[in-house]
Amino acid sequence: MDVAAIQRALLARGYDLGPAGADGDAGPKTIAAVTAFQRSAGLVPDGIAGPLTIKALGSVDLTERRVEPEQPAWLALAAHEIGTHEGIGKANNPTVVRYFADAGFSGVKDDATAWCAAFVGAMLQRAGHKPSGSLAARSYEGWGVGLKEPTLGCIATKKRAGSSWQGHVGIVVGANASTIYLLGGNQGDAVSIAGFKRGEFTSFRWPADVPLPAATKLPTTIAGAKSGVSEA
Repeated sequence: MDVAAIQRALLARGYDLGPAGADGDAGPKTIAAVTAFQRSAGLVPDGIAGPLTIKALGSVDLTERRVEPEQPAWLALAAHEIGTHEGIGKANNPTVVRYFADAGFSGVKDDATAWCAAFVGAMLQRAGHKPSGSLAARSYEGWGVGLKEPTLGCIATKKRAGSSWQGHVGIVVGANASTIYLLGGNQGDAVSIAGFKRGEFTSFRWPADVPLPAATKLPTTIAGAKSGVSEA
């Protein structure tokens, strides 16, 4: 199967590939849909359409259908970035610098500049959605559509201790009564999953151009999640 055939098979199962549809280009939405399909089929969810994935997609059984991928495209893309770390000393990691460029701030060449909003903006832009247009973390408090409760993949903002205006922004991957887990950039100078006090959060937002998510049960713990990370 070529890329277009893979896309047609995904569309037949109800996966959302965006307005381009089966255009033969394996972009972010296609990767996210492949990842979601692999997860539902019990395969390794790596976003790569290898022989086992192609075989599963070629099945005539279309009873497994989705309105949209289980995991939002921007979250699937962000997950691939986990482990990216700032450069050592005066060196700048070009991957981090690219986050600034993709978020619309190509003039920033220094990964010592706070980059949590750049990371979220880059993931949204790569997934085909407009970011807040600011490097201020709390600019996302007025972006998109507000949610009453966190849901998988929503963009969450929080206050930073000791500051009336500084904050942090990331992508929700888990929550419980006391802690919300974010996949975000600049968490301990890296892309990581970290837990933060629920009472510090100021908003949960969703892209205005994406249907509101159905209520989902978030993981209450995340194995390997960090705590007490620096957000500066």
